[in-house]
This record gives sequence, C-alpha cells and structure tokens, in this order.
Amino acid sequence: MNQTLRVRQLEALMAVTTNGSVTAAAVDLGVSQPAVSRLLSDLEKSLGFQLFDRREGRLVPTQEVRYLLPSVERVLELMNQISDVSQDITQRKAGHIRVACLPGFATSHLPNVVAGFLKDRPGVTLTIEPDRPERILEWMIGEQYDFGITDSFNGHPAVESNNIDVRTVCVFPTGHQLENLSTIAPADLADCKLIHTRRDSDFFSRLSKAFHNVNATLNSHIEVRQFTAACELAMKGVGVSVVSELDAVQYASRGLSFRPFTPELPHTLSLVRPILKQPSLVTLEFIEQFKESLTPFAVQ
Repeated sequence: MNQTLRVRQLEALMAVTTNGSVTAAAVDLGVSQPAVSRLLSDLEKSLGFQLFDRREGRLVPTQEVRYLLPSVERVLELMNQISDVSQDITQRKAGHIRVACLPGFATSHLPNVVAGFLKDRPGVTLTIEPDRPERILEWMIGEQYDFGITDSFNGHPAVESNNIDVRTVCVFPTGHQLENLSTIAPADLADCKLIHTRRDSDFFSRLSKAFHNVNATLNSHIEVRQFTAACELAMKGVGVSVVSELDAVQYASRGLSFRPFTPELPHTLSLVRPILKQPSLVTLEFIEQFKESLTPFAVQ
C-alpha cells in the first residue's frame, strides 16, 4: 500500500459494489463517471489488488474486496458519525458541560434551566456538582469545571466573574398575618422568629444592619447555610426568613408565601468560570441562557 486511502475512494468502492456499475455509482455520489473510475483506479493501486470482475454487464466485487467490505462499512459509518457529531457541536447540540453550584441551586432554580436547555439538545450531557463557595472557587482555579454558580466571590486572577444582584423577599407560611402587608420591613418582624444565613456571611451582616438602623430587634432563631433550607423551615411554620426570590418562587405553590423586603437587600450571585480554560460553544450558550433565566429576578 503506497498511498494513504481516502474516504472518497471508499465511498466509490461501496457505491459501485451496491449498484453494480460506475454509471449508477456516479449518480449516487453526485460526481461524473470518469471521477468514479479515477477513484477506483487510485484505490486499486493503493491496495495492490483488483477490485471488481465484470460478469454479465455488472461489476462484481472480487473475493479480496468482499473480505475488505465489513471494515470499509465500519469506517464509513464512523465518518458519518463524526460528521453528525461535528455538526451538532457547531449547532451547540452536542458536548459535555461541568457545572459547580451552591447546594440550594442544585434543587431549586438550576434544574428548570437545565431541562429547558437540554430539550432541543439531545447530544448534550451535564455534570452538576453542588458544594460550598470555597470549594467552587478551588475548582474554577484548578479548571476542573466549566462554569460555577456561587456567592461571596471576592475575585481571583484565574477566575472570570459576572455578578448579578437578585431581589430578596420575606418568606412565611401561607395564612401568616404578614400576608396582609404589601411589603415587609424589619419593624414588621419584631415579633417573629427569624431563620437566617450564617452570622459570618455578608448577607446576614447587611440584614442585621437593616434591623439596627431602625432600632428593630432581630429575633435570631435558626441559622442555616442555604436559602432553600430557610424556605423549607419557614414553610413548616418554624419561623420567617429573608431569602433570594429565586428560591422563594420554588415554594410558592407548596404552602409558602412571600412579600418584597424593604430596604432592598439584594443577594449577589456570581457566575464564574476559569479564565485560561477556553469554554466550548455549548458551554457559552448555557451560561448565556442561565443569565437570561435570572433577568426576571434581577434588581433593575
């Protein structure tokens, strides 16, 4: 075998084998008869044996070609698969995305976004890994994940960040007296047990300051790490909480009500990705779709 085989030569071989003539093969391939003859001639020289015998006006594959055909079929099938996959990649319909997120997001807002994104992209797969903000930052720096959803991000030279401020609301069980109010302020919560985020979090610091500024008492009852846990507890009547509206809406039909909280205390979400890791086209499209999903909840 003196020359490298070309896919077009193998396609000509299969077309003539199937049709029994160069004329019909040329029609199938959309090329001229001389072009098919040239492909077969070059292939025959490369392989070093005769490809066809002529019997009763038809070209019949030789025994050598019959032995070779299963391998040729596998090669052509693989080339078709590569072509289909590459087209899916170009159209953002194939690929794998590794997403790291806060634990609450894995069970609240993110699943809806993922379901909508995958609906018309059967070739796309995802890995979703929930963890603490500190671990998400480590993964981004180490380029272990393509995209991260976190908070409390203070910046890092190896990580690109897009911060989005999301509205916060006060959540409480359906039927609670707070339902009579159109907005809820710290003074309205003076007699309520409060479920809140960790005391060392930026959000709790700002919430405490809002109470302090109007001389209202913050009745700390339960400290949690995630807004989803606060929603679950509030839904069960354990207390009330101030959380991201993103999380609150997930419980709106499950016995939890909410009202806007004033003064405005936006919760900042950080959408992060490694700077030096070139994102795939489908990853960039997913990030954009996720950003768009936050628009109805973003502080204007």
